[in-house]
Amino acid sequence: MKVLLTNDDGVYAPGLRALWRELRQVADVAVVAPASEQSAVGHSITLLNPLLVQEVRDEADFFAYAVEGKPADCVKLGLVHLLDERPDVVISGINSGSNAGINVLYSGTVAAAVEGSFFGVTSIAVSLSLPNPTHYARAARIAVDVVQWILSHKPKAGELFNVNIPDLSGGDPTEVRVVEQGLSFYKECYEARTDPRGRKYYWLLPDSLGPEGEHESDLHALAEGCVSVTPLHFDLTDRTRLEAMRRWEWPKLARR
Repeated sequence: MKVLLTNDDGVYAPGLRALWRELRQVADVAVVAPASEQSAVGHSITLLNPLLVQEVRDEADFFAYAVEGKPADCVKLGLVHLLDERPDVVISGINSGSNAGINVLYSGTVAAAVEGSFFGVTSIAVSLSLPNPTHYARAARIAVDVVQWILSHKPKAGELFNVNIPDLSGGDPTEVRVVEQGLSFYKECYEARTDPRGRKYYWLLPDSLGPEGEHESDLHALAEGCVSVTPLHFDLTDRTRLEAMRRWEWPKLARR
């Protein structure tokens, strides 16, 4: 099995390194990751600047391409230019912090997996809730088990999955749940401050994104100590409204 491994926390992130160590025992792993942290950049790509690439070799047998760009850039460049062979799967992670609920739309981790899906490669995003430095190795073992289980069911080329591992402080999870993406929003809050020159600036404050409503979601699964697996797609068409709108009597547009 050939894997393209990437992330949004950067090539030196402990989550990426832990996942690389586990994956290399079962797969041929090529690493193409951002040179610096790119959290919450979503699916942005670099258009107006060159993508600088450096080789990183800083521990036994570790080799990576560090890209001065976004997570989606890394996957795009890896698949188009840097890798000699097309991978069987793109894996993005392990992210430091969960990517569940509305975070899926902000996440560079998920965006990297979506980019792989654009290219018709099965792609999986992996994130760890409330990460502790001592938990990455355990999370990586869990992630590889889940990835192998997904791939054993022979997903179609380009299928996309989002995997979240719960906080491991209380022990390993005993259950994997296939659930939908939660839709709870953050309670947005900014702290106003003043810099030494008297100018106002604002920090977006972290706030919990807990499960709401009665339906089972990725947020519910994580809150109950389970691994969540959610199949995603990048087609944003609202097909229910599409059919209804086609029945509207649209006005004739006057020619000018």
